[in-house]
Amino acid sequence: MAVDYTVIVIYLAGMLAMGWWGMRRAKSKSEFLVAGRRLGPAMYSGTMAAIVLGGASTIGGVGLGYQYGLSGAWMVFAIGLGLLALSVFFSARIARLRVYTVSEMLDLRYGGRAGIISGVVMWAYTLMLAVTSTIAYATIFDVLFDVNRTVAIVLGGSIVVAYSTLGGMWSITLTDMVQFVVKTIGVLLLLLPIAVVKAGGFSEMKAELPTEYFDPLGIGGETIFTYVLIYTFGMLIGQDIWQRVFTARSDRTAKWGGTVAGTYCLVYALAGAVIGTAAKVLYPNLASADDAFATIVKDELPVGVRGLVLAAALAAVMSTSSGALIACATVANNDIWSRLRGRTASGDHDEVRGNRAFILVMGVAVVGTAIALNNVVEALTVAYNLLVGGLLVPILGGLLWKRGTAQGALASVAVGGLAVIGLMAGYGILANEPVYYGLLSSLVVYIAVSLATPATDTAVLEAWRERLAGREVPEPVPASR
Repeated sequence: MAVDYTVIVIYLAGMLAMGWWGMRRAKSKSEFLVAGRRLGPAMYSGTMAAIVLGGASTIGGVGLGYQYGLSGAWMVFAIGLGLLALSVFFSARIARLRVYTVSEMLDLRYGGRAGIISGVVMWAYTLMLAVTSTIAYATIFDVLFDVNRTVAIVLGGSIVVAYSTLGGMWSITLTDMVQFVVKTIGVLLLLLPIAVVKAGGFSEMKAELPTEYFDPLGIGGETIFTYVLIYTFGMLIGQDIWQRVFTARSDRTAKWGGTVAGTYCLVYALAGAVIGTAAKVLYPNLASADDAFATIVKDELPVGVRGLVLAAALAAVMSTSSGALIACATVANNDIWSRLRGRTASGDHDEVRGNRAFILVMGVAVVGTAIALNNVVEALTVAYNLLVGGLLVPILGGLLWKRGTAQGALASVAVGGLAVIGLMAGYGILANEPVYYGLLSSLVVYIAVSLATPATDTAVLEAWRERLAGREVPEPVPASR
């Protein structure tokens, strides 16, 4: 294992070095939070794919393949579909807004009255997303170094917090690009073909496993529908995803670069399911489906290759974790703290220092919460239920329906969010009903209240249309509250 350890240590040291390099570039708020809005197609595609394909997509995707066969690809497939929909239909308009957060977009669309409530919901989502990614370090470092759960979380979390705090989005972009390359080589080019060969090829896999393992709908229609509802729609509105869209140097880059990343996700989804199916042939009686990835890597890959594939898993977790962390800190600082203090933005230097401090504070909070929690699936479900149930309708409504009003948006966020929380308490966190009924109640309230209240001021809508059209505008300043 000495060679494998060396590969991992070099990889982690490289992440920290890139954080230090990124710190030298992040001299303004725009550089620190959105990489100066300067990413070209290649880097944009790689970093977008890196952030959406995290530990759940890699370790969890292989686990679903182990449990359900090829239909286990649907969770990650839904993520890819969401990214494609975002890129084709919305990303160009989002990039032209030149904002930093989803709540700033709501303020622009509804006349500066979206309020703190949307920021709180988005902050809760990004916090839990960062927590679930950080918990995943325990699994990977346990395989690597046989350390206990708390030490693993602190070790992995500290590295992500360090490079994210140093250079902000520039550091995260550079590390994500490396992580994208490592994941592509480790999972697609190495683990996938090796797993299939070790399992005897597709003919042997079909002979050994039940036919439902090769049924594309074998996981069940209701499960597929829920994946699409939560993950596909979640991709459309998450701060972590939008913040990457803001890094594109043009709306064309956002559209076509995101389309490439979404297509990559579809390939990654199928690869994970095939690897899991191969693991089922090799190890039919694992105690947990989530052990499939670590088991096949540890037992079937040669020295050196094993280290690279484990680095790929680590890369998957770190890319999502760092993206969620900077999104959480950006929302906490720009949408909540600034509004509560009732201040406007100061100089670029102070803005960078303030956002850097928030990343550090949020990072410590994420690591502490990850140590306290055990169930990754429940934490991730809470995050996406809050996001989709509370914010999907007012965000898409603002982009697609000019009759939507600020009162309708606020009522939609409040009712949808509270409905999701109440229904999770009643039905259980993992039940499908909370997001179904929460989303429905949010939609009904948005339409009813918007129609019952005066239309949005024409001056506000005109300013909104100017921003959507990409007219030259100054960098936004959060509205004081």
